[in-house]
Amino acid sequence: MNAPAAQDAPTSFYEAHKKIYPREIGGRFQRLRNLAVWVLLGLYYLLPWIPWDGRQSVLFDLPARKFYVFGLVFWPQDFFYLTWLLIILGLSLFFFTALAGRLWCGYACPQTVWTDVFMSIERRIEGDRNRRLKLDRGPWTGEKILRKGSKHVAWLLLALWTGFTFVGFFTPIQELATKVIGLSMGPWETFWVLFYSLATWGNAGFMREQVCKYMCPYARFQSAMFDRDTLIIAYDTGRGEPRGARARTADYRARGLGECIDCKACVQVCPTGIDIREGLQYECIACAACIDACDAVMDKMSYPRGLVRYTSQKGLEGGGSHVVRPRMIVYGGLLAALVVGFFVSISLRTPVGLDVMRDRNALYRKLPDGTIENVYLLRILNKDTAPHRYVLAAAGLPGIEIDTGIAEHRVGPGEVYSVAARVRVPAATAGGSHEIAIEVASSDAPGLKASRVARFLGP
Repeated sequence: MNAPAAQDAPTSFYEAHKKIYPREIGGRFQRLRNLAVWVLLGLYYLLPWIPWDGRQSVLFDLPARKFYVFGLVFWPQDFFYLTWLLIILGLSLFFFTALAGRLWCGYACPQTVWTDVFMSIERRIEGDRNRRLKLDRGPWTGEKILRKGSKHVAWLLLALWTGFTFVGFFTPIQELATKVIGLSMGPWETFWVLFYSLATWGNAGFMREQVCKYMCPYARFQSAMFDRDTLIIAYDTGRGEPRGARARTADYRARGLGECIDCKACVQVCPTGIDIREGLQYECIACAACIDACDAVMDKMSYPRGLVRYTSQKGLEGGGSHVVRPRMIVYGGLLAALVVGFFVSISLRTPVGLDVMRDRNALYRKLPDGTIENVYLLRILNKDTAPHRYVLAAAGLPGIEIDTGIAEHRVGPGEVYSVAARVRVPAATAGGSHEIAIEVASSDAPGLKASRVARFLGP
């Protein structure tokens, strides 16, 4: 009897993760990234500590349903501003992606920003790329334990400060700091501080490029926003191929070589571990580290820069790139209109709101003096940070009057004030259904007013 055939070895559809050791690089694009890190993290960590009118400059007070952004106070009734802002951000993503690829990923994404900071800490403690490789491959010694332990302590301290700052946007940060010092934080505050701390530590310290490659959906659908004129980071195969090592003074053309010396510097600096010479890949986050690395090599070899550069598919093929094109004009026009409209709406926003609801118990009442009366429940919302006195008025029908029993209504800051209002109209003009306007105006702040349209019913 023949022996059974050996079974094939099982096939894995998943590549084992290999740790990436990006090399530190300088250059003009790295300086831009460093500037972005300082600006973005500076805003994140400092904004909660900036005082404004006796409170925190940016505070999302969820229990009080008030959102402070410098001198502005937003309420749940202003939710449409958030929707408006999200539309602007979404269209901005389309605009900048169509213009120059994954600029957001390379320079401003929180995953990129915090990963850069964590890698900077790692380099300061464990050394450059070669030293980190040697340290990880070597046995566990006292020095290795000290360096690895110091790195994780520094990472955890930064992660805890990040989680603390995040919660500080929702709980006044000075109050939160007092609770932390006194070990009196509530369970939810403690949970969210630890949750965002561990998320920062895990994403920026361990997962890094795995988040960009496998968890971020943007990497998967970015190609839908590209066209042949989109600026991308690309390797010029016409100049670079065939690759090969050579002396700086050698005549590489006589040897049939291109300008790429196959030093792999572009691969060593890539935070996602790709080789840009293999063409555009979804893992590329457009950080331009490979451009800085290649330009530095080209300078040493006395070759012209730009072997790896920002260009387009048309540019690589010898055609001209067209930054201004119909798609960009449409995106740019819509984006500009939305941004201008947003800020104009914010500047014209009146910090008083009015809701009008009819009394459903009776359509109308006929009074002894012959007038027709409708009853409404009015809700006045004072969105300002100071109290105001308001008066009510009605318009839309001859002889119309409004009566609440009080000449002026004092409404405190952030208060929702309810009052029953009786609107009366002479019987001669009150027949049928009519549209009227009810207006609330501040008697101590000229220009502070709001109005709503209501329906007045008569016999």
